[in-house]
This record gives sequence, structure tokens and C-alpha cells, in this order.
Amino acid sequence: MMELPPYGLRAYALLYTRHGSRGAFRQNELEWMVSEPMRKKIFALLLRSGWLVKESRGEYRCVKPEEAVKGLLAVRVPAVLKEAKWPYALTGMSAIEVWSDYAYVQRSFERSPYFVKVFKKDLNKWRTYLNSRSIPNYVGKGSTIGEFVILEPVERLARVEKGGWNVEPLQEALREAEGNYLFAYAAEYIRKKYGN
Repeated sequence: MMELPPYGLRAYALLYTRHGSRGAFRQNELEWMVSEPMRKKIFALLLRSGWLVKESRGEYRCVKPEEAVKGLLAVRVPAVLKEAKWPYALTGMSAIEVWSDYAYVQRSFERSPYFVKVFKKDLNKWRTYLNSRSIPNYVGKGSTIGEFVILEPVERLARVEKGGWNVEPLQEALREAEGNYLFAYAAEYIRKKYGN
């Protein structure tokens, strides 16, 4: 599920108020309120974001609000990162998570950051890619509710594969863990597991 801009949320509210999640309706429901191009834009947005489903040719149904709202906090970033065409490496707390086999976990459904090193030359491509998938992203620092990506642009990118992820090398993650008392348990786990 994706967040809706105000016009999409108002359209969803109107359609749900009229039909609930059981009744099927057609695009012409909004005919007297908005132009045809805007109507098509609204329906495309609601379908793409998961707030509507297509029942049959030209007929739609609203998803229950509780499902739609819960979907806003769904885990989507792992698949989006793994499908990306450009190199990356999880870094910082994200790398510590992976190298510690999740003995240290930084995320919850309320706040789930992914710290990602990318080539500086690919930064705009990454931002466009993440934005096109409605993944909040920041360069250097930032925060929001739910999942988001913090991009760290670099000139050189060292990475290894670990548990299906591209992640910075073990020694870099261990240095980060040892440098912050909050990660003491993870640092100890990593040292014991890898003999460092």
C-alpha cells in the first residue's frame, strides 16, 4: 500500500462511504465531480496504491480501510533494494543487523530505517527509483514513520553478499558496532561468531 495524496484519499472516502468494501462500482461514479483525465488519474492511483481492486472489466471495489491503512506499514524495502539495477551495500546499523544474524535489530513497524551506501554517480538514479516506488528516502540523515532509506553516497563501494543482502564487509560493520555502546551485544556476537 502507498500513501495517498489528499485528492486520492477524498475519492477513496467517497467511494467507500457509498459502496463499502462489498459493492462494485464503475469509474463514472466520479463523472459529475471531476474531468475524465482526472478520473482516470484517481482510479490509476487508487489501484496502484492498493486502495481499490479491479473486480471485472470496468468494475472496482474498495479495500477495507483497516487493510489499506495497515498496508502503509508493510515491509517493502528489502524487495525494492534487491530488485535495483545499481550496486549498493547495507551499512551502519543495517549492516550490523545482518552480520549479527539479527541478534541486534534496529527496526519495528513504527520506524524501520535501511542505511545504504550507493555510488555517488548513481545517487539521482537511486532517488528516482525509490520515489517511483513510494519509498521515503533521504541523503545522509532523515526519518519518518515506517520504512525509509538513508542513502550514503560514496566514491568506492566495498560489499559482500550475506544472507541475500549486499552488505559492507564484516570489519567495517564490526568497527561501527564497537564504536557505539548501544551495539555492544551485537559486537560481542559478531566477534564470537567470526573469531575477531
